[in-house]
Amino acid sequence: MAAQLLLSSFIIGMMIGFQAQTNVTTKSEGKPMQISLKSSAFAEGEMIPKVHSSDGKDISPALSWSGVPSGCRSIALICDDPDAPVGTWVHWVIFNIPANATALPEGVPKDKVLADASRQGSNDFRRIGYDGPSPPAGPAHRYFFKIYALDTTLDLQPGVSKKELLKAMEGHILAEGQLMGKYKR
Repeated sequence: MAAQLLLSSFIIGMMIGFQAQTNVTTKSEGKPMQISLKSSAFAEGEMIPKVHSSDGKDISPALSWSGVPSGCRSIALICDDPDAPVGTWVHWVIFNIPANATALPEGVPKDKVLADASRQGSNDFRRIGYDGPSPPAGPAHRYFFKIYALDTTLDLQPGVSKKELLKAMEGHILAEGQLMGKYKR
């Protein structure tokens, strides 16, 4: 009886441990872990201030993140608008952000290569760096800032497109997250 009780306790303990382990998502399971992405300029689902749009100074908002897993070698970020009349419109592509970085300041320079060796791609305005919201008059558009922790640095030249970046990231995403803001005229 004691042996059966001990065996039952062992099996239940193993099942609890197994359930706890199955809640952890990893790259190998095909489901990246989550990164928390925030901005001091706006909260999730809130309006992006005019200063970060083409109606203002058109400078990138400050962004910060947490939850980057160990094994991360670099970070990439894409900002796009899926509500644009011509389809998803890319506003920012930046990659090879150092793995130990936890933030981007407001007003990231529109340089191909930044002081920390981060590289910027081309947006759909055919320019390097961040170009903010510029929707037509009407309902608010949604702007998704998507962050990716990668297990590698990418051997890509500055000026790459979102499509080229996404292709290079395939199989290398350890964790990801997003922040959505809105803007309207």
